[in-house]
Amino acid sequence: MKLNLLPCAALICGTALAQATPDHPSSYGWSMPVAVQAGAGVARLPLPREVYLHARTGNLADVRLVDSDGQRLPFAISTPPAQSNTQRSSIAARIFPVTGSAAGGGGLQNVQIRTGSDGRLLSVSASAGTGTAAAGKSLQALILDIGQQAPGSRIGALRFAPPAEAGDYSAQVLLEVSDDLKQWDAVGTTTLNWLSNSDTQTLANDSIVFAPRAFRYARLSWQDGQPLLFASIAAQAVSETEAAPPRAAIVLQGVAGKQPGEWVYATPVAIPADSIALQFAQANVVLPVTLGVYRQSTYVPQRRLHLHQQTRPRPSAGAYFDPLLSTSFYRISDAGKERVSGELAMPVVQTTQWVLRPQTEGTALPATAPVLRLGWTPETLVFLAGGKGPYRLVFGKADAQPAAQPLSQVAPGYRDGELQALPIATVGTLTALAGAADAAPAKAGTGAPWRMAALWAALLLGVGLLGFFAWRLLSQMKEEQPPQ
Repeated sequence: MKLNLLPCAALICGTALAQATPDHPSSYGWSMPVAVQAGAGVARLPLPREVYLHARTGNLADVRLVDSDGQRLPFAISTPPAQSNTQRSSIAARIFPVTGSAAGGGGLQNVQIRTGSDGRLLSVSASAGTGTAAAGKSLQALILDIGQQAPGSRIGALRFAPPAEAGDYSAQVLLEVSDDLKQWDAVGTTTLNWLSNSDTQTLANDSIVFAPRAFRYARLSWQDGQPLLFASIAAQAVSETEAAPPRAAIVLQGVAGKQPGEWVYATPVAIPADSIALQFAQANVVLPVTLGVYRQSTYVPQRRLHLHQQTRPRPSAGAYFDPLLSTSFYRISDAGKERVSGELAMPVVQTTQWVLRPQTEGTALPATAPVLRLGWTPETLVFLAGGKGPYRLVFGKADAQPAAQPLSQVAPGYRDGELQALPIATVGTLTALAGAADAAPAKAGTGAPWRMAALWAALLLGVGLLGFFAWRLLSQMKEEQPPQ
């Protein structure tokens, strides 16, 4: 019985600690409703800007996704990859028939080709005749001018339309392509055929499909079947452009800092800023500045200093300014045109406060602090759409522990393409929860005052109980000792 006192004290202390830091959705500061497409098993949600403005942890540890019963849904947080936009268009090819025996497999050595200065194909004719009107000449090949393509555009197919009077047709054609009408590369052969009846014409195979490639001219020759002058030939163009993930931004107002001429900008701690800019209200301003953050330093013995610490002297204790980048921002009006410094890319920085200082003492500063603009790429939340709807996204709790899981545990077996094709969930209006009020951006790890007080009270209670039980145990041991 005496030995069970310490476990009892530990149980009481642990219970008090658990009660001091509840993790119910109502203990978070903010909530947003989440709508998911019906029938979706796994969905993705680009984290809205409001999450970064009101989250209380730098690593989004205080983000939760819950169902209508308050039960957590499994989720992972990942950085969205760069995507490519694929655009398809149809280009009408200009068709030039080639007649006579010279256009067969022997090449174009007996064919005269005339082009414009821009490469536009003007005419194609056999050296011994004037095209299809010449006696004894027959259609041997077609040369196509597809036109100058836009950068990044490629051709992936040719589609053929038969002439109006054509009946049943079947032929095997060879496709060759060129950029200069001299060197020709064989792309492949295919069989074109279609059937017609008394009611309508039914096409069976009217296109040549191949791996997309860039070229200006094409040549069609017949390997089998009767050559035919098609009514039209359309080239299917494919263009892919890289599309950066959506960006988010925030503008911050500066206030006077600790040092003369210094401005500070309170910043939400969750923002992973990777670009920065200054916006001036006044015109004709050039401001060389150093941007950085204040950090806390503690005394470190000399023998434990590392090389990288020796290159940047620090005070033995207290706050010190850590410069992160130096550059010049400007806004200049010249002859009605305005030159403005753009956003400056930088490694990701997360802080609760940016500090701006002029590079040179005595520099004339604008009358009002410039606006600081931060940009970042929001991450994507991938989640398992289980539980009972509707869902809620809750966040805003400084002492929350991370709840995100690896992507392989939320969407096992999904490839990158499948993840990008997942249905996108949407969020509703931001709502402040009654159980917790939003606070100004604070350092990660700092909690609400009442929660810290409860934690200290629980710790002191546990220490007091342990001391009391230890005193009782020692007293009983003395009483049980036999007299000397």
